[in-house]
Amino acid sequence: MKPSRLLPLPLLLSMLLLAPMSTALAAPPAAQAAQADDFPTSGRVEYVLECMQKHDGKYEYLYKCSCVVDRIAKSLRYDDYVAMSVALRNQSLAGERGGEFRDEVSVRNMASKYKEIEAGANKACAVPQR
Repeated sequence: MKPSRLLPLPLLLSMLLLAPMSTALAAPPAAQAAQADDFPTSGRVEYVLECMQKHDGKYEYLYKCSCVVDRIAKSLRYDDYVAMSVALRNQSLAGERGGEFRDEVSVRNMASKYKEIEAGANKACAVPQR
């Protein structure tokens, strides 16, 4: 018995070979850069440990926080993640040191964009905001 819905071999091969190229060409340059997924393991571990600490060290957050950092890594290059997260974290510094992170419009924009990305990842991974 021959299956009636088989594709000709040349057509099937061309579809398999060209499919990855078509999706790569369709993605915008920023998305292609983020697809590199260049977060080092140590950066992921730091994020997960800090996230777990915020949630009383509960073991269930190991998986949830890992999910969050994976989603962030899909959205940002590691260098951008570091710059944006530092901008957000240091806005609460007192005095002149914190002023550099609070007063500069571009830094505030970076911090708010990171906040949005992290909030979306938290929501998708069922991690409550703290």
